[in-house]
Amino acid sequence: MRKRCTSIARGILPVTAVVLGLAVLAGDASVNATETFRALKGAEIRNLFTGMEFTDEVHWVLLFGRNGTLTNTGMGRKTQGRWQVKRDDLCLDRAPGEQRCYAVLHSGKTYRLQERGFDIYEEGIVQRPSRH
Repeated sequence: MRKRCTSIARGILPVTAVVLGLAVLAGDASVNATETFRALKGAEIRNLFTGMEFTDEVHWVLLFGRNGTLTNTGMGRKTQGRWQVKRDDLCLDRAPGEQRCYAVLHSGKTYRLQERGFDIYEEGIVQRPSRH
C-alpha cells in the first residue's frame, strides 16, 4: 500500500523551492551590483590613455594626444589643455593654471577618474578616437 503526501506537504515543497530559488537569484544580483575597481599604476595609466579617448559615450569626450595635449569636447564646446602622469595619478590641465590629478580605477570596460579624498568621480570607457 502506497502512502500519499498530504496537501500540506505538497504545498510546502513547491513554495520552499521558489523561496530558495529567489534567494539564490537575489544573492547573485547583489554580487553583480557591486563592482570591484582596481587602481592603475603610473605606467599602466600612460599606456592606456596615450592616443586614446575617454568618454561617457553621450555628453563628453577627452582626447589624450601622444604629445600631452588634451582635447575636451562636451556639450558642443571644444577646449584644449594638457595631460601628464605623475606617480600613479592622471593629471589634467583643462584650463590654464587649473591642474587636477586623479586616481584611475578600472573594472571590466569601465574606468573612473577620482580625485583622492573625494567620492565624486568621472566614469566612462577608453576607446580609440572616433571622428568628431
